[in-house]
Amino acid sequence: MKLKSSLLSPSRLAGRLRLLLAVAAAGLVGGLFQSLHAEDAALSAGADISRYYTVTPILPPPGVDSQVGGMAFLPDGRLAVCFHQGEVGFYNPAKGEWKMFAQGLHEPLGLLPLSNTELLIMQRPELTKVSDTDGDGVADRYETVWDGFGMTGNYHEFAYGPVRDAHGDYFVSLNVASNGASVREEIRGEWSPIGLDRSEFYGTDWKAVKEKAGRMYSRVPWRGWILKIDGKTGEATPWAAGFRSPNGMGFDAEGRLYACDNQGDWLGTSKFFHIEKGGFHGHPASLVWRDGWTRNPLEVDVAELDTLRTRAAVLVPQGVLGNSPTQPVLVEPGGKFGAFENQMLVGEMNYPRVLRMMLEDVAGVMQGACIPLFDGGGLNMGNNRLAFGPDGALWVGQTHLSWAGGQGIQKIMPTGETPPDVKSVKLTEDGFALTFTKPFDTALLKDPANFNVSRYYFEYHEDYGSDEMDKKAAPVKSVEVREDGTGVRLVLGEPLKAGYVYQFRLDALRDAEGNAILNPLFCYTAKRLTDGTDPEPGTQIPRK
Repeated sequence: MKLKSSLLSPSRLAGRLRLLLAVAAAGLVGGLFQSLHAEDAALSAGADISRYYTVTPILPPPGVDSQVGGMAFLPDGRLAVCFHQGEVGFYNPAKGEWKMFAQGLHEPLGLLPLSNTELLIMQRPELTKVSDTDGDGVADRYETVWDGFGMTGNYHEFAYGPVRDAHGDYFVSLNVASNGASVREEIRGEWSPIGLDRSEFYGTDWKAVKEKAGRMYSRVPWRGWILKIDGKTGEATPWAAGFRSPNGMGFDAEGRLYACDNQGDWLGTSKFFHIEKGGFHGHPASLVWRDGWTRNPLEVDVAELDTLRTRAAVLVPQGVLGNSPTQPVLVEPGGKFGAFENQMLVGEMNYPRVLRMMLEDVAGVMQGACIPLFDGGGLNMGNNRLAFGPDGALWVGQTHLSWAGGQGIQKIMPTGETPPDVKSVKLTEDGFALTFTKPFDTALLKDPANFNVSRYYFEYHEDYGSDEMDKKAAPVKSVEVREDGTGVRLVLGEPLKAGYVYQFRLDALRDAEGNAILNPLFCYTAKRLTDGTDPEPGTQIPRK
């Protein structure tokens, strides 16, 4: 058997070694082999990704820990980057030069340029405006914009954002704490006594405390929430609850807000949510901060929580497409990635991968499919922050924060040759309609056997993660092919099931010139069927 050279490249081997060390250290060797298998499987069609994209590394500033927490382009075309240890640098792509702008920030995990001399930066304790007021190119003013959230000192209380809507208001997101560590005696903000008195956190029996607190907990405001901050007054409004680790937010072309969340307790797999005011997104810890809430969330029956929760627009199957999705960004019209304009891209921490979301409105809810945009091909892991540059390239900032990942900055540039890929997926009453980026071999498209489809769901429960439940083949009964080979309509041999993931493998397909499809694997989340049918309550929770 001839091995593909892409599987043996130095960058690929280095990425695997980093993943091996990180996962082994965490005691998750089984997950490692699942991840490596999935990575190979997604590339098994044999497409040459270098025909369609190039990857260029960007040298970081000397002496700086190059883990990227936030990244965005200034109006003048320079790239602003905040790094893990608190530095902020400006990179001039035309000159290949860095200039340090600020330092001393506390674990910044997002930034937003207001001008060439002003940035909003979300650091662990606050949203900060950082400005150069005297014109020397270095920040000299640090102003608190908003710090109205609690902190316990727990290591897992990360803070992300900001993103700005069309009205000039900002959104930030906050992690819950982890029972892998306790809290400090000195905290900021109100303590919620619901379910667990504060004094118990300082007892000697930490194991008992962890059981009472839950795997992830929200003891101070607004842990596990997304909040809206008025761009004029700075007043914060709690917007949506139920998150575990919402690392990154973004708006689509219609101004709808999206956020990712990472697999864990109460999350059977990683998720991509459409965020609307008042939503509860599944992780119950943050409910203690909902107005009028008085009960211990861990004592609420899972069936009741199931009726309260907002389901994800897209489920990202664990070990198949991603393990830790990050920041969504919009592919704007007229750019180098024109085949996918108005779609959302999402970074992925644990694979050398950037994901693409193919969304649609089905009976009033946003849902859709997830597929790689770029997989392997010299890209590192740890893809935490994304930004489109004036050159049309997708710039990718990487981090690991001591978990599996990477660090540094790379940029992905299309070569100009359209990749043979799935462009969009639409749910129909009895199957799916696929559109391709270019004409495909119609003889191959006509054969239902070339469309390998399975379906399954992820259980909603308190445990960490979920198996793929009720997994079965969903054979394609018939295929209707567009005359020019740019699309197909697939009719399945069984009725569609609301709340299920439909996983597709299209390895046998080739474009009209005989080139392998670039990304043969994608997954569609049937959150709702076209007739408005939702999953029946209680069908995807643990069976009693």
